[in-house]
Amino acid sequence: MKNQPISFLNWRIVAGRHPSAFLLAAQLISLVLYAALDGVSGGRYLLGIFGMVVLLLVVWVVVRSPAMTWVAWLIAAPAAILNVWSWLSVNSSFLLWASGLEAMLYFYAAGSLIAYMMEDRKVTADELFAAGATFTLIAWGFAYVYLACQIALPGSIEIGAHPGQSLTFVELLFFSFTNLSATGLGDILPVMPTSRVLVMLEQFAGVAYIAMVVSRLIGLTIIRYR
Repeated sequence: MKNQPISFLNWRIVAGRHPSAFLLAAQLISLVLYAALDGVSGGRYLLGIFGMVVLLLVVWVVVRSPAMTWVAWLIAAPAAILNVWSWLSVNSSFLLWASGLEAMLYFYAAGSLIAYMMEDRKVTADELFAAGATFTLIAWGFAYVYLACQIALPGSIEIGAHPGQSLTFVELLFFSFTNLSATGLGDILPVMPTSRVLVMLEQFAGVAYIAMVVSRLIGLTIIRYR
């Protein structure tokens, strides 16, 4: 019993020093949940609840960064409300606006983490976690952009195994990761000019992130050890 306050204090210290680690862990856990709850009754609602937790973590990371917190809340609050409405309604316009707002929030959080990593010339453990979290934030942001594009322009993105069918969010997220990492497996294809432009923008973002942010962190780490 005497160790409980110490453990709780240590947990708070870790949470305060490494908020990016918690966000990165939550996003990786969500990938496991997507696979585990695929086809499970009620799995969509469980994923939605966990998604709300991730949204709060995204805002928390913004709070710990140099970015303006009120902007994150201004985006996150209506996004959460529209998400709930999209669960309760068959109207796809709610999901369209919710996806757009979530994409904005993820991109804003990614920008805030980049500003956090670029503000000094030291590489800390939290900045390394932030580098991984930023990559996943950008991937999730573009996945929501693709979801909004698919709703607004049906058939703009197709998968070879099921041509003509709408893609699930997991498939769009997989598509986003392959584009951002320049893997380009090619089983999911943009077939309209709008979706192709979005893919090109993500590919540019992935290359720019590696070239500008990750390479800088690597260079500063090498300099520190030398």
